Amino acid sequence: MPGAEPFAHDGNEVGVLVCHGYSSTPQSMRPWAQHLADQGYTVRLPLLPGHGTTWQDLGRTRWTDWYDVLDREFADLQQRCEVVFTVGLSLGGLLATKLALDHGPHVRGVVLVNPIFKHNHPALPILPVLRRIVPFFPGIAGDIKKPGGTELAYDKNPLNSMHSQTQLWSIVGADLPELTQPVLLYRSRVDKVVPKISADYFLSRISSKDVTEVWLEESYHVATLDNDAETIFEGSVEFIERLRH
Repeated sequence: MPGAEPFAHDGNEVGVLVCHGYSSTPQSMRPWAQHLADQGYTVRLPLLPGHGTTWQDLGRTRWTDWYDVLDREFADLQQRCEVVFTVGLSLGGLLATKLALDHGPHVRGVVLVNPIFKHNHPALPILPVLRRIVPFFPGIAGDIKKPGGTELAYDKNPLNSMHSQTQLWSIVGADLPELTQPVLLYRSRVDKVVPKISADYFLSRISSKDVTEVWLEESYHVATLDNDAETIFEGSVEFIERLRH
């Protein structure tokens, strides 16, 4: 898809790994990544496997495929930079959290926007069986309040890869008490994709002492492209500057 390309910028000794969401593309995070690059940071925003092409491609991938790409990018940033932060939207927030859990003190801090750790959709309990009968659900893209805001993403949600994502929810959820790094969490007051229970669950389980929660009143799920985007961009820089040394 034109516009779905990954983004990379070589800057100073502060590295930021930016993670886009499920069925989406780097386009949803590009303005944020560019803002971070403009501050002089070394930034990586990869395209996750199965994304940015066709929904059928996504259906052939699993969470390990997505995570492995991010893990390699993290290793590259570690070699180049003195400190590394992970940031992510939705599934990207889940993956950014797993990176922090796996790499411990090598991740200096985590910035999450409407992350997904848990969901209450009524079809989830039967998803393991349903995915063998129904190839996809309608897509979840484009939950943006701002007039004219568009997200470059699929209009279908393949159930095989969705099922794999739910497995990652369980894996990361079990490990959340091990998360001790500083966290900056942005939550949209109205989110039609990820329910309130997701971030509530996350906050109830982590062991981090340095946690800042910011409610976004004028944005929906894809807040990085919405009315509160500048709040996220500027706040993440303040967070990084406070913790970089």
